Amino acid sequence: MAILNPIVSKLSKRKIPRGVSVMVVYLFAIAVIGLGIGGIVPAMVDQTAGFASDLPGYLANLGAGPFGDQLLKELLSVLATLPTQIVKASLSFFSNLLSVLTVLILAFYLLLVREKLDQQLGAVFGEDRVRDVGKVLDLLEHKLGGWARGQITLMILVGLATYIGLVILGIPFALPLAIVAGLLEIVPYMGPIIAGIPAVIIGLGISPLMALAAAALYFLIQQVENYVIVPKVMEKSVGVSPIITILALAVGSRLAGFVGILMAVPVFITLKAFVEQYLASRKD
Repeated sequence: MAILNPIVSKLSKRKIPRGVSVMVVYLFAIAVIGLGIGGIVPAMVDQTAGFASDLPGYLANLGAGPFGDQLLKELLSVLATLPTQIVKASLSFFSNLLSVLTVLILAFYLLLVREKLDQQLGAVFGEDRVRDVGKVLDLLEHKLGGWARGQITLMILVGLATYIGLVILGIPFALPLAIVAGLLEIVPYMGPIIAGIPAVIIGLGISPLMALAAAALYFLIQQVENYVIVPKVMEKSVGVSPIITILALAVGSRLAGFVGILMAVPVFITLKAFVEQYLASRKD
């Protein structure tokens, strides 16, 4: 609701009924996600499998030695399972379709009644709390929704720029490398560096010049992101301190694995909004 409500509200201001606005936004979002999954997952599986099978050749060209042979075995044991894990993750999404639909339906109805949600929640928390409930909802919509929209935009832009750059350079497995770069965009500073390591290794397997070009590409994207993309994308959203983001991701990973990583920053922003409103209400 926090992510989609500003878009729905803009459509509603154009005299489009709110129910129609919500339906249009939902259909568009579902279409984009469906086309993305259908277009990316098959190619992702094929290229990841190819990466796992071709990696020994790239590392052999580096002359890694005994230590490299042991590292290679460990890497292959992990990489060999990646195509299967990607397929399992996709199937897991559909096997948990009931849970996904429940979230989508709940968000749909929350979007429909958003303009009157303050009063309706006031009936639960007490009429004297209607004003506080409204402030919390507005704060969440501003901070949580703004962060999520900005972060999703950054991940897409970085992933797309990485894919285009790798294709131009002629580095193999551009799609999985670009997806990794987009996903690791959520980790400040270290994310782009970690994402660039596989591309540099593949480049070294081809030639030193190609490795240098790959490193230069990731460095250029990171600089453009830091000084051009981030200020433009995040100017209307509320960012989170990089050190707080790293700590939240570490705690989330420790508590709940991959799901914890996904939920860490949103949970932190939500708790922060509640604490801020609580302290503000105590001052009043």
